[in-house]
Amino acid sequence: MAGFGIVGGIIILLIFLGFFTVKQQSAAIVERFGKFNSIRHSGLQLKIPFVDRITGVVNLRIQQLDVMIETKTKDNVFVKMKVSVQFKVIATNVYDAFYKLEYPHDQITSYVFDVVRAEVPKLILDDVFERKDNIAIAVKRELNEAMTTYGYDIINTLITDIDPDIQVKNAMNRINAADREKVAAEYEAEASRIRIVAKAKAEAESKRLQGQGIADQRREIAQGLLESVDTLNKAGINSQEASALIVVTQHYDTLQSVGADSRSNLILLPNAPSAASDMLTNLVASFAASSKVGEMTSAGLSEKKASKAPKYISDVDNGNLDNN
Repeated sequence: MAGFGIVGGIIILLIFLGFFTVKQQSAAIVERFGKFNSIRHSGLQLKIPFVDRITGVVNLRIQQLDVMIETKTKDNVFVKMKVSVQFKVIATNVYDAFYKLEYPHDQITSYVFDVVRAEVPKLILDDVFERKDNIAIAVKRELNEAMTTYGYDIINTLITDIDPDIQVKNAMNRINAADREKVAAEYEAEASRIRIVAKAKAEAESKRLQGQGIADQRREIAQGLLESVDTLNKAGINSQEASALIVVTQHYDTLQSVGADSRSNLILLPNAPSAASDMLTNLVASFAASSKVGEMTSAGLSEKKASKAPKYISDVDNGNLDNN
């Protein structure tokens, strides 16, 4: 009875040791006496206790390896680059991934270093930033060619950081700031020019309208004077006296407008009570003298034209021509 219990316990132990589980997205490598036996995938699995042994478990999920690289550009600027490699083990090539490559991370890092340090020195610093995707594609292409043999698939490669020397970054920031200040100055100058042109156009339009207003005002004044002279002529006052009377009237209108403003400091000279009478007398006399001079000038021109007439006309008038 005791022996049966011991045998039963051993059988239960062997059964317990024979079963094992494999997690999802994983593959277990089973060896028998040190030799590859099988690959077991997720779920409940069975092995022969003390004969079969789980040598290792391969992760089938996508993994990421971040590689930090320091290299030099074509314009002799040292930069630090962070390259993120996303990869996974091909499910059908688990054997190659486990047995052919012992340290996959080191192998991937070496290839990334090799490709980046071959591509970046061909580019200046600005091009490194602009063409980082091209560098990432080159890294992926090189890794795929090398790692597929070992059962690894390179999903993607990303250059997630480009970090130049701190002095270079400061210089780039100063250049960028200077460019932006230059653009801002150009925009400010253009805005100032637009304001000046607009102001000049507005002033020109104002002057034009002001001149037009003055011209209209003078036209109306002249029309009013003409109507006033016609009215005075109909009343028996000749044009000279009418003009003098209008001037005197304007003189008094001016005095009235000046007196209406308490802050005015204008002084009209002469301003005696007899100034208006003297002004009227002087205006009439000057108009009369001007008219007399005009008549004399017209008479002189007529005589000058008569003296230049052909001689035969005078002879005809004197009867000196032959009867023939």
